[in-house]
Formats: sequence, C-alpha cells, structure tokens
Amino acid sequence: MKDLKERIEKAVEYIRGKTQMVPKLGIILGTGLGGLADEIELESAISYEYIPFFPVSTVESHAGRLLFGTLSGKTIVAMQGRFHYYEGYTMKEIAFPVRVMKKLGVQVLLVSNACGGLNPNFKAGDIMVISDHINLLGDNPLRGKNDESLGPRFPDMYNCYDKDLIALAEEVGLELGIKLQKGVYVAVAGPNLETAAEYRFLRGIGADVVGMSTVPEVICARHQGTKVLGFSVVTDMGLPDALKPTSLEDVIQTAQASEPNLKKIMKKVIERQKT
Repeated sequence: MKDLKERIEKAVEYIRGKTQMVPKLGIILGTGLGGLADEIELESAISYEYIPFFPVSTVESHAGRLLFGTLSGKTIVAMQGRFHYYEGYTMKEIAFPVRVMKKLGVQVLLVSNACGGLNPNFKAGDIMVISDHINLLGDNPLRGKNDESLGPRFPDMYNCYDKDLIALAEEVGLELGIKLQKGVYVAVAGPNLETAAEYRFLRGIGADVVGMSTVPEVICARHQGTKVLGFSVVTDMGLPDALKPTSLEDVIQTAQASEPNLKKIMKKVIERQKT
C-alpha cells in the first residue's frame, strides 16, 4: 500500500483538476441526512469512485459524492454519504476523506449521523449534539506507523467535540425554537442492531445514543487538529425493557422527518463561522 501522504496527495491532485475551491468547512452527511446537499450552491460534484484511494459508499441512502460549493455564504465541501466499518473498510480507509479535506483547506468539520437512543429522556426524532464519544469499534484509524507531519503519535482527545461549537449550536437551537439534546455517542461495529442486553450495557457505561459511524472520522480530525461539531438524529429507541422491531426503512423515514430542523441548525451554525 502506498504511503498515506502520497495517497492524500494523489486524491487532492485529482480533485484540484475538477475544482480550485478552498473550503474552510467540511460536512459529513449521515444516513437519511443527505438532503442538506440540496441547499448547497453547487460548484462541482465528484463521485467517490473517481477519486484515487477513496472508498465507495455501499449503503442505501448514501449517494457517494464529494460536493463543493457555498452554504450560508461559506465555502464548503460536503460528503454526501460516508463509509462504515461493517462495509469491510479499514479504519484508515474510513477516515481517509477527512485527511483529504484537511489538505484541501478544511479547518472545521461538521458530522451527522442516525443513531439509536439509549437515554430514556430521549425520543425518536430528537436531535442530539454530541458532547463526547466512546469507541467500541474494536479498532482505531491511528493504529500503525504514525506520520508526525499529519499529527502526533499520542493525540489528546481533550475538547474532542469543540465546546465553543457546541455552545453555538445550543444557542442557535434556542433562537430557532428547536430543542437540542446533548450527550455521549457510542460507536459499535454493526451491522446488526443491538440486543436488549447490549443496549443495557451501553447505557450502563455512559452512552446516550449508539451508532456505527462518526468516531473514526472524528479521531482522525482531532489527530490532525481539525475542530469538530457533531449531531445525531435519534431514529429509534433502544430501551431494553420496551424494545420494538425496527428496519432500515424506519430509520431513514425518521431521519428524513427530522432533517429539516437539523438543516436549519447546521446552516445557521455555518453562517456564524469566522473561518
């Protein structure tokens, strides 16, 4: 496998052949949340399959395009669809687009995902701003040889989800009259949903929601010094004593119903960025 820096350079070289935009903000759009792409004043769209060393989305509702344009007056790049560990990709492959975003100019990364609720005070349809995470994926995108030019061997995860950005999101939510929950996201490998015993365990170790993404990208972002703000849309509830059957269709439907409020919040947060 080629050196990571060389792979990043090859991907950036290809992208620069399609656009010269220098985005300061990056966005990763999760399951059922790709509609924000429609709000972008699009300058160019590049399919993942053409970008050197990029994985390709295999999950329904993930369009698999890198979008460049403006949103709320800011220059942005957005991933319309992401990659997951359960698809068979390595952690380094999952996090690779975040490396590329950094090289393109991104300083702040906004991530979103669909998740299962564990906190009994939450309900399906709620939007949660992520205050912290727990990595139960069983792997880490930083495992292996470290390149000090990309980030330190032992990066500090202090302020992993930027406190100032969280405060801004909460302020925006109040202004818009949209209730925001706040809590801890735990990432598991999937692709199956959790058993009742697993939901009970995850709640017991301090998680408010559970999902199968986000953490690899965030670890990589913090390794390279990119600030992060994360949102989770609760699409179903994993309350062990009151479990109900669910399906991908249910998850997508609930995510799409909550998406208009999430779009309003993200657009306003982006508008107020000074980058």
